[in-house]
Amino acid sequence: MNCSIDEFMQYIEEEDIKFIRLLFCDVFGTPKNISAMPSYIESAFTNGVGINPTGIAGFSDPSNSELFLHPEPDTAALLPWRPDSGRVVRLFCDIKHQDGSAFESDTRDILKNAVKKAEEEGVKFTFGTRMEFYLFKTDEDGEPTKIPFDKAGYMDIAPLDKGANVRREICLTLERMGIQPFNSHHEAGPGQNEIDFISADPVKAADDAVTYISVVKTIAARNGLYADFSPKPLSGLPGNGFHVNVSASRDGDNSVLTSAIEGILQKIFDMTVFMNRCEDSYQRIGKGEAPRYITWSGGNFGQLVRVPQSPGHHYAQLRSPDAFSNPYLIFALLIYAGLYGIRNNLELRAPVNQDLKDVPARSSEYQLLPRTIDEAKEAAKASEFIKECLPESIIEAYCEAR
Repeated sequence: MNCSIDEFMQYIEEEDIKFIRLLFCDVFGTPKNISAMPSYIESAFTNGVGINPTGIAGFSDPSNSELFLHPEPDTAALLPWRPDSGRVVRLFCDIKHQDGSAFESDTRDILKNAVKKAEEEGVKFTFGTRMEFYLFKTDEDGEPTKIPFDKAGYMDIAPLDKGANVRREICLTLERMGIQPFNSHHEAGPGQNEIDFISADPVKAADDAVTYISVVKTIAARNGLYADFSPKPLSGLPGNGFHVNVSASRDGDNSVLTSAIEGILQKIFDMTVFMNRCEDSYQRIGKGEAPRYITWSGGNFGQLVRVPQSPGHHYAQLRSPDAFSNPYLIFALLIYAGLYGIRNNLELRAPVNQDLKDVPARSSEYQLLPRTIDEAKEAAKASEFIKECLPESIIEAYCEAR
């Protein structure tokens, strides 16, 4: 909902809003929040809300005695699953120091700066997301098990697909929050699902991705289930990907997309730790349709970048990230890599249209993505590109901590 502070204050009075959740993310994209009462929210818009950063991943720093959340009224969304009496609204927040300067590890602000840089160069990026998750049964205490909710396969229908009603409830909830999914279906794994979203500007797309995970987990729990977004929930079965559709244009001309794609291909090795941040991520890469090589194709779903050839489609789909990643950092890095390609007028390398599943990992014909978390960390630490894009605090959080 797009509104000013005055319009928001009027809205919470008219709609009987009793709690305002001020939402932000740690450096890994995990949502955090603090609830403000309506009587306090006007002061929050003016002065911010102080938080102790020491218990938040990537925020701990001796100089950060206190940080301040500054809510953005135009990110307001009602939480439909909360009671109608005493309703709850959430707002995304900027994170600032006491003097009003931006907090260096605020990944949402890092993305905003990347968007601003692209605008200065006359380039517009948009992102669409496709995020997979498993639905698992819970035990008698409500704790998650590893028993899938169903045994259906790719795009199966009911009664094999038991998740259809859960996906329907998720989609309707998202629509009520101003987020527009355009399709959903059962994925290849038992109990595995996917919901896809139309493209949006980078910050909204990242906000929506964070909201989506929260909604899926909430609706799953309301149905006695557990939603698992981890990269490899079940050994030997498909992992959960976070596929990102990237569009780029300059003055309405999308021909710059090919140079942006080449920029991403050239920088993806250095960026991988931010898109695949845990050890299990590397159990997914190179398995099934999760890519192993730094290649692109017009149609093959198993390659790193897929560029649809159908009329009316002007995007590239990056298929290596997983849903444990921080969408703000992913989108920021993709913008910077895309700008690198556009700025240098890079020519897109030739496509690889063969099925690469049977190409051995030891082959030197195609460059591999990092094969382990340690290899990905070393690549990021040694990369001048990463140092130019991200503050040292973020690099350290991803590359030094276990």
